Amino acid sequence: MNNAFVNLLVRWLVLALGVGLSAKLVPGISYDDGFTLVVVAILLSLCNTVLKPLMVLFTLPFIVLSLGIGVWIINALLFYFVGKLVDGFHVAGFGSALWGALIVSVTNMLLTRLLTPPRPPGPPPGTPRAPKPDDVIDI
Repeated sequence: MNNAFVNLLVRWLVLALGVGLSAKLVPGISYDDGFTLVVVAILLSLCNTVLKPLMVLFTLPFIVLSLGIGVWIINALLFYFVGKLVDGFHVAGFGSALWGALIVSVTNMLLTRLLTPPRPPGPPPGTPRAPKPDDVIDI
């Protein structure tokens, strides 16, 4: 099997787990069945791939001035938007979408950190590399 395909499936499962967890913890977020949860995960992933970069680009000054809180609001907007698009996935209001987006983001961050293999050890950052004998310094 292709490694990129397995990686995509794992990302969708992590996203579905985050949405399911937010439905359990946040009042106002619910879904009808497991198929709806999979559809929400795929659509939310698609929105994060296509719409989120555009929204971040257009709201970059706000994101900088709010010290990154704007990205959380964009995530909540996308979460709320998917709640309006998918039948069987209910987001009561923007407040619920804010908390749901926060839970999905934290779940995504933690599980991604747990599931990715550690980097191979290398020189510590900032260590100067040894010059090669054929390096030339132009003045």
